[in-house]
Amino acid sequence: MKREHYKRVLLKISGEALAGEQGFGIDTDVLDGIANEIQTIQKSGTEVAIVVGGGNIFRGVKGATRGMDRATADYMGMLATVLNCLALQDALERKGVFTRVQSAIEMRALAEPYIRRKAVRHLEKGRVVIFAAGVGSPYFTTDTTAALRAMEMNCQVLLKATSVDGIYTADPKLHPEATKFEQLTYMDVLQKGLKVMDSTAISLCMDNKLPIIVFNLRAKGSMEKVTQGQTIGTLVHI
Repeated sequence: MKREHYKRVLLKISGEALAGEQGFGIDTDVLDGIANEIQTIQKSGTEVAIVVGGGNIFRGVKGATRGMDRATADYMGMLATVLNCLALQDALERKGVFTRVQSAIEMRALAEPYIRRKAVRHLEKGRVVIFAAGVGSPYFTTDTTAALRAMEMNCQVLLKATSVDGIYTADPKLHPEATKFEQLTYMDVLQKGLKVMDSTAISLCMDNKLPIIVFNLRAKGSMEKVTQGQTIGTLVHI
């Protein structure tokens, strides 16, 4: 599959990415660096929608494994994403990037309610749209949210930002001998059990032929390179 300069993208950022080396909460230096990267691609003419996880504050699945009611834990995780979205909005707007946060759980004092057509219009006007609170229901991850919102926004690609430069045969941090995949099919990801995104998200992308590119968020300039169609990271496609 040929890569291209993408006009509209959905960027998925994990909550852990915002924590940096401290492992919890929000590292303002990391946040500022991410905002710089987003500002660069937005200035180049790429329309940017974003989904941010909440694992740096609270992860619903982890709470459930410790005895919490799963639905309650997931709702708490959704609220954690709102904190991250507001922090990212603040970092972007301090750089002069116009943004809108839309939340799947209504909290009008902080964010707009999620309305698909309104979100699309924001993108057309050059605003960065940040989607908060997942899909608004428990049992769905922010990976699934990212796949769903990418399709609703008619994005050309889902960009999965991670701490490594693509998908490997094993975790390269634990297994230095692991090799990197340049391209994979959706079925490869599912059959090999590669921990890229959850199976629901992968299946949604496969059913709707939405390509996924996994790249290293920490490598300066990587976001600009991937949106311009340069061959970095790993491409997952049909």
